[in-house]
Amino acid sequence: MNTRTLGILAVIIFYLIMMVTIGIIYSKKNNDVNDFYLGGRKLGPLVTAMSAEASDMSSWLLMGLPGVAYLSGVADAGWTAIGLGIGTYLNWLFVAKRLRRYSHKANNSITIPEFFSNRYRDTSHIISAIAAIIIVIFFVPYTASGFAACGKLFGTLFNAPYLPMMILSAVIIVAYTALGGFLAASTTDLIQSIVMTIALIIVVIFGVSLAGGPDVVLENAKSLSGYLSMTKMHDVTTGQSSPYGFLTIISTLAWGLGYFGMPHILLRFMGIEDENKLKLSRRIATVWVTISMFVAIGIGIIGYSVSQAGHIDVFTDSSQSETLIIKIAILLSKHGVLAVILAGLIMAGILACTMSTSDSQLLAASSSVSQNLLHDVFKINLSQKASMVVARLTVVVIALVGVFIARDPNSSVFNIVSFAWAGFGASFGPVMLFSLFWKRSNKYGALAGMLVGGVMVFVWKYLLRPLGGVWDIYELLPAFILASIAIVVVSLLTPPPSKEIVEEFESV
Repeated sequence: MNTRTLGILAVIIFYLIMMVTIGIIYSKKNNDVNDFYLGGRKLGPLVTAMSAEASDMSSWLLMGLPGVAYLSGVADAGWTAIGLGIGTYLNWLFVAKRLRRYSHKANNSITIPEFFSNRYRDTSHIISAIAAIIIVIFFVPYTASGFAACGKLFGTLFNAPYLPMMILSAVIIVAYTALGGFLAASTTDLIQSIVMTIALIIVVIFGVSLAGGPDVVLENAKSLSGYLSMTKMHDVTTGQSSPYGFLTIISTLAWGLGYFGMPHILLRFMGIEDENKLKLSRRIATVWVTISMFVAIGIGIIGYSVSQAGHIDVFTDSSQSETLIIKIAILLSKHGVLAVILAGLIMAGILACTMSTSDSQLLAASSSVSQNLLHDVFKINLSQKASMVVARLTVVVIALVGVFIARDPNSSVFNIVSFAWAGFGASFGPVMLFSLFWKRSNKYGALAGMLVGGVMVFVWKYLLRPLGGVWDIYELLPAFILASIAIVVVSLLTPPPSKEIVEEFESV
């Protein structure tokens, strides 16, 4: 291991120690599971905004999105970013304040499954159980993709075996999450969003310099068929472009629908201390996420010119292109002591993306098992101390399953995130919107929407989409539409909600 690598490692270790220290500090502030899972609803507007978006972006921001832009140009990545930007804004505008108020009114619900159950007075807790199972199904592989990204990072940087590096990353993430819970995750997310921003800026500046300047980057991109077009998609293997049609654009924009069903983002809305500060949070979040995504796309375009200049290999598939930022950081580290520190910050930024999402996902999945399944469904009543122990053990067990799934380093971060995003968006998004804005919806409609949305994601992804043609659209869009129809139809065909439920809805 050379001096440069040791310097980068030192920066990363310092960063990781800081994250674990925050976990230890906040572990003393968790008096009960309400604190552990929702921080006692004490988040400020800045932490709420940045933790929501940092937990949203994951390693997809610094690895997946630049990798897609590198291989296929701006169309696929660009329309995805536009859809996500619109979805971010609308989620903050319509859902945030109402969910904060309603979740508190509905028996102080501290998890998404618990909110659905309390909102519809589902005393059987079937809704809570199904929601908890859906969270585990989609979050475990999502978390595994984060562990895998960290394993790739350390394996590439230190030329070390993937598996032990991935396990080490998982241990760090689990340590501060299991110790500090929601407050630790949210506070570290704020710090991680800052580190991610610094990493993006450094990579853009250095990447343009390596490529030979902005003019060279632009000329190289223009020379590729359809690379800079929003209506064509470049194919790096053939050098040709194919139409990026209207149906594909609508399908890609549908990424924005996913926000309405993301438990780890919605929990941030529920956790803010003052609902009147959500307008400030919305502005901060929307500006940051929009700028960050388009800078990440720019890095993919810059990366192509860096490879054309001979500084890095030419990538031909997503598993390679997703290491673009790592390769650029390693090149940067060769330019002196300050450059080593900056390269370390870039590596820490990749860790930040991954950790900020993995910690939130672990908490959401943990709360689903320990709070919604054990306590609500199976009626296992534990003391506050025992509940905290179970909550932390659940984080560890779920992480172990994630580590097992992540043992294969060849999967694409973008593809895994895409599927999990569709799963949550279709299962929870329609139910969340109808529960907040349609008082005639009932528990039967909510359950039907949840099941139809979740099942259709699998059906469309693995049975219909492979048929191609009009079927080849992102599974989130058809699943979201069918789930919404199921909620309306089943709610209208079954008894209306009770007077108590209607009065609570109207009071909110």
